[in-house]
Parts: sequence; C-alpha cells; structure tokens
Amino acid sequence: MKSKFIFITGGVASSLGKGIAASSIGSILESRGLKITVVKMDPYINVDPGTMNPFEHGEVFVTQDGSETDMDLGHYERFTNAILTADNNFTTGKVYYSVIQKERRGDYLGKTVQVIPHITNEIKERILRNAKDTDVVIVEVGGTTGDIEGLPFLEAIRQLRYDLGPQNTLYMHLTLIPVIRSAGEIKTKPTQHSVKELLSIGIQPDVLLCRTEKELSADTKRKIALFCNVSEDCVISAVDVASIYEVPLNFHREGLDDRIVEKLNIWTRKPDLKIWEDVQQKISNSNKKITLGLVGKYLALKESYKSLNEAIGHAGLANECKVEIKYINPEDLEKDPASVSKEFEGVDALIVPGGFGERGTEGKMIAIRHVRENKIPFFGICLGMQLASIEFARNACGLKKAHSQEFDQSPDEAIIHYMEGQDSKMEKGGTMRLGSYPCLMKKDSLAAKLYEKSEISERHRHRLEFNNKYKATLESKGLSISGTSPDGNLVEIVEIPSHPFFIGVQYHPEFLSKPSAPHPIFKGLIAAALKRR
Repeated sequence: MKSKFIFITGGVASSLGKGIAASSIGSILESRGLKITVVKMDPYINVDPGTMNPFEHGEVFVTQDGSETDMDLGHYERFTNAILTADNNFTTGKVYYSVIQKERRGDYLGKTVQVIPHITNEIKERILRNAKDTDVVIVEVGGTTGDIEGLPFLEAIRQLRYDLGPQNTLYMHLTLIPVIRSAGEIKTKPTQHSVKELLSIGIQPDVLLCRTEKELSADTKRKIALFCNVSEDCVISAVDVASIYEVPLNFHREGLDDRIVEKLNIWTRKPDLKIWEDVQQKISNSNKKITLGLVGKYLALKESYKSLNEAIGHAGLANECKVEIKYINPEDLEKDPASVSKEFEGVDALIVPGGFGERGTEGKMIAIRHVRENKIPFFGICLGMQLASIEFARNACGLKKAHSQEFDQSPDEAIIHYMEGQDSKMEKGGTMRLGSYPCLMKKDSLAAKLYEKSEISERHRHRLEFNNKYKATLESKGLSISGTSPDGNLVEIVEIPSHPFFIGVQYHPEFLSKPSAPHPIFKGLIAAALKRR
C-alpha cells in the first residue's frame, strides 16, 4: 500500500495538545493493524532543542539513534510502537541550514534560492523520507496557524496534496472551543476564524478536533460544520480528560479512526484497544498512595521533566498506586541545610533527575545524604547518579574535596570527569554521548534483579563520566559498581547493597517507559516506597 499522510495543524491558541492528539491517532491506527510513524516539524531557528534551556522549551527527548529532539517525540513513542529517529523531527533551522549548505556546494546551479520552491522542497523531502515501509505518516506542524514562522511548513503540506493526491492526504486541524462562563455559552467563532486563516493559505481541513471542556452537542457540531466546510461527522470533540491516556479511547468513541480510514480509503481490521482499556482499569484501581520527592532546579515548569513525570505515573499504575510528587527546591536546602528533615516529612522516596549546571547541586547532595543515611528509597538519574557518587565520596569515604569537572575544571578529587574526546570547550550542539548504548550488570545486583536480565540497552545524554581512578576507594566503603559498558571502562550503574533501595544510573531510563510497559527501575522504586510506608 502506498503511504498515506495525515497533517495535524493547530489554531486559536498554543498548548492545545497536538502532540497528544498525534500520538493518540497513531495508537488507534496501530490498533487496526496499521504501521505508523509520526513526524514533528518545529518552526524555531535552532537546529534542534539540544542547546535550549528547559525553561524555554521543556525537556529534550533523545531517540535511539542519538538525536536530540522535541519532547513530543516522547509522547509518540509512549503511545505507539514506533521507534523514532533523527528523521522524525526537524526545525526551520535544520531546513535552512541544509539548503544553505547545498547552495554553497553549488547544488542549485547558480539559481536564485528562494522559500518557494527550495525551502518548501526541502521540507517536503524530509517529510517523504519517513514513508518507507509505513502505512500512515502522521505529521504534526508545530506552532499555531497564523504564526509567520510556520508559513513555509503550511505551504509545503499544501503542495503535498497536489503532489500526492487527495486520496493519500488528510488535513486535521486542532482548535479551541472556549466556554464563556459568565454567559454560560460555548463559542465557535475562534474556530471559524482559525479555519478561515488556513483557507487563506489554501488548506481546507478535512477533520476538526475541537478541544473543549465538555462534549459538543449535535447543534454545535452542525454549526461548526456549516461555517468551516467540513462534514458534521468530522467535527470531533476533544474533551478535557484527567489522564492523557484516556484520549485514544475518547477519539475512538467519537469515530475518529473510522473517519480517517474512510477518507484515506484504507481497509483495516477491527480496532483492538485492550491496551488502553487495561490502562484505564489500572487508573481506576489505584487505591494506594505514596509521596515521591523530586529535587530538581526546573521545578517551575513540569514540561521540563515530562518523560520523568510520565515514567513515575506508569510505575504508579503498575503498583496500583497514586504517586503524589513533592517538588523540593535544592536552593532552599542550600540556604538552610537543617530544613532537610522537615522537607522530607512524609516523603517515601526520592528522585534526583538529570540536568546541567552547578546551580542547586549542593542542595541536591544534602537531599541525597539525608535519604542515604535514613534508608529512604533513592533513584539518581544522570547528574543525579553523579552527585550521589560525589556525596558518597565526600561523606562516606572522607574525600572532602570530591567534585565534578563540570563545576570545577581542576578539582583535587575529580570523582566525575570529562569522558575521552569530551571537554568544556566543545561545540554544544549534538556533541555529547547520545543515544542507545549497551550495559552489562553484575549478577545478583539490585539492577539485575529489577531488569531480570544481565544486559540492557538504554539512552544516554551526557559529557561527563564516573572517574575509574576512584572505583576501588568508593567500593571499599560500600558503593557497588553494578553496571558498566561491555568493555568495563564506563560506569553505568551504582548502588548501595546495604541500603533498602539506593541506585543511580548514568543513562535516562524515563525515555523507554510506556503506560503499558513501565520501566523496571521506576516500578521497583515505587514498590520500595510502598514497602517503607
């Protein structure tokens, strides 16, 4: 079958959930036996989000092949079986960078290089390269219709209907239907204007996803259909939900997958949504509760820890437990170290996540020491693992000057140092240790018991590594190096066997967690927290 394309645009306001919509559509099409992939086009000038502050753009999601991508790719992988690569996310910056390189090489044979056709052709080529061995390619256009920076992307998808034919392309527009509470009325006018904006570009939506607080009435759907030139059964209620994992079931109940296969002329099996029904059942059965401490410096925006928060939720479902996250500011602990006991009242476990920069690191180590000495379950990720190693070196091994080269270029005791081929002066974009790498684990270690295997592959994003010079010293005081690279040169996992649950990993396990397949370390952490409570 020739690949079909679904283009998802957004209107009226940002943050309506195009990423969740694209992911949910992918999941219900997979439930009908189709092979899908999802592409995200971002209109910013950065080549990728790898150098952007989490306050600016949320987390950076790392793919298996080592690409730093938009966090929506995390949603795509959590909701579907697609394994995404560098081809699944590109930006305005990446497009223009490629076109300029071609112009410098002389690829355009002296022609004037313009937005149309050169930029739009580059966008189309990048979309089409995802069609190999795929039934449906879902393409999310970042930004909001009307944004000047998104115009080349919209022009490119307009041209693709001409190139591929209407039977192979479907335009889907996610829009907002606000409720004016003082008047008690639902307003469709913003949606009408958003569709009008798309029409001015030459795109007529085939399906409208209407983000709303409550189900749209038949009369409201009829009105939207009339003014926006779509079939009434193609006006879909995208109702606010308590859990994003309800969205696939809601879209199916609204008949969205039927409309898609009908308009794209695809024959499929009947949908099997048991995975999502089971997830909903687990959400309903979650009758236990724990409090998980999260010590990080990007606490103002939960988007900064999106995959981490989702992985915690998945582990809670696996333990039939609701997890309440208590965000603890490490800078507050630095100002008042004695407050750590009060901060941890009622906290059943602690996670110290990844990150960059020195701000808050001393406060994180105050928290790590507290949970280590008080036998509270602990999980350190990337920087969290590095800080756990430094804290142990300082307070259990007497290496009072232990530090990381990230924060001190020439520390007396560099427990954490730059990997071979890495240094602080390197170009920042895409130069870290990125992507999936194998790890071998010690037999009978906590890690091996949690994974129930001796070899794993996990995704990395770091420049610094545990300094092997200090292995023997830390191990002599009770720290176990339980996971390494196959050649034994790189430390991947540390743990304290005498502690009920104390583990740190150099990689980012949150990237591989799914609601239907929670990551084993997160699952084990929540189980340990329940046992402690």
